[in-house]
Amino acid sequence: MSEITNAFSIAQSQFDHVASLLHLDPQVKELLRWPRREFKFQIPIRMDDGSLKVFFWIPRPTQYARGPTKGGIRFHPSETMDTVRALAMWMTWKCAVADIPLGGAKGGVAVDSATLSLAEKEKLCRGWVDAIYRNLGPRVDVPAPDVGTTAQMMGWMMDEYSKLAGQFTPGVITGKPVGSGGSKGRKEATGYGVIYNVREAMKHLKMDGSKASASLQGFGNVAQFAALGFTQQIGGKVVCVSYWDRKDKAAYSVVNKKGLDIPFLQNITDEYGSINKEKAKEVGCSIESGDAWLEQDVEVLIPAALESQLTGETVKKLSGKVKLVAEGANGPTTPDADEEFKRRGIFVIPDFLCNAGGVTVSYFESVQNDMNYYWTHEAVLQSLDTKITEAFNKVLKLSVKEDVYMRDAAYMVAIGSVVEAMEMRGWL
Repeated sequence: MSEITNAFSIAQSQFDHVASLLHLDPQVKELLRWPRREFKFQIPIRMDDGSLKVFFWIPRPTQYARGPTKGGIRFHPSETMDTVRALAMWMTWKCAVADIPLGGAKGGVAVDSATLSLAEKEKLCRGWVDAIYRNLGPRVDVPAPDVGTTAQMMGWMMDEYSKLAGQFTPGVITGKPVGSGGSKGRKEATGYGVIYNVREAMKHLKMDGSKASASLQGFGNVAQFAALGFTQQIGGKVVCVSYWDRKDKAAYSVVNKKGLDIPFLQNITDEYGSINKEKAKEVGCSIESGDAWLEQDVEVLIPAALESQLTGETVKKLSGKVKLVAEGANGPTTPDADEEFKRRGIFVIPDFLCNAGGVTVSYFESVQNDMNYYWTHEAVLQSLDTKITEAFNKVLKLSVKEDVYMRDAAYMVAIGSVVEAMEMRGWL
């Protein structure tokens, strides 16, 4: 098998495999392989130095059979049409497997938001809404933050939409600041959702969490709360996290075999997930290569950065102790790596199940916006735990019953749900 690393090719390959297992009608299969619609446009911005710069909005693919579409907005220099198409497809399955009445979408601008001033970021956010607001709305398409975007940016977008719509419409965007229509618990939702999945998987595998260790790729929002949850809720230790250093333009890993102090690392990490190396060294951590997270002698591996990080080649670096891979990132595993995981008997929690915590609490945020009544932090996390636990066990039950790989079982649950919705709407 040749290595496939293009994100959309991976998403389609995974879908095609399960579509054949489900004996899906060829015409239905072709319909689901591609977005129902896409939007592409220019966003001209007057920069701080007075120059005019045109940013290109990479198409926002959408699939809306199960309801209004949902998905993040990325500001990242390596964003492409194929990455957002793949992410939109995975978001469709994510909402379906978590049994959330939403479809999937994604979109982005190929820009490093760290290079923009605060004023330029606000102009870009408002310019984006100006260009697409007629195709947004609580019952149409509800964006959310993603790589390179923040709660503050969502607040600007919501404000711009409300101005254009002529009414306060907090439900048009989720991931907003608390106090501006945002939900408590949203910041930690994706990372904690990963850990709720890990907890259930460890029960199934009969692993003792207090004796387990983990290594993570990334130290952005998802990885930080996954690491925190692994130590505080599972009772294990995190020995390694990797991160991208924006100053050096290189990846590093922070390692401590005795266990990292996650709250301390959070305190020395900037808003983009870059850790202060010198301060980490002062507390006994070693700074190693960006790939060192793969080579740690741990039971649990949590990729929580970008796509296609676990390939047929990179998985050869994994320790023989690894029993569980929890995909906190979207699409971190290529088909070749999946085959190696199957061969080695490694249990994989697939991305669109494992990281569904974020979209689940985004859905809760939309519900709260509609109610104009906001839940407590405890109520949000308890509801999240219940929803994620139910989703995990539904997929696990099918995996065991049909004797299929967890990724295949998750796809079977999700695709079945989307096809059923299409049939009920008379699309098929």
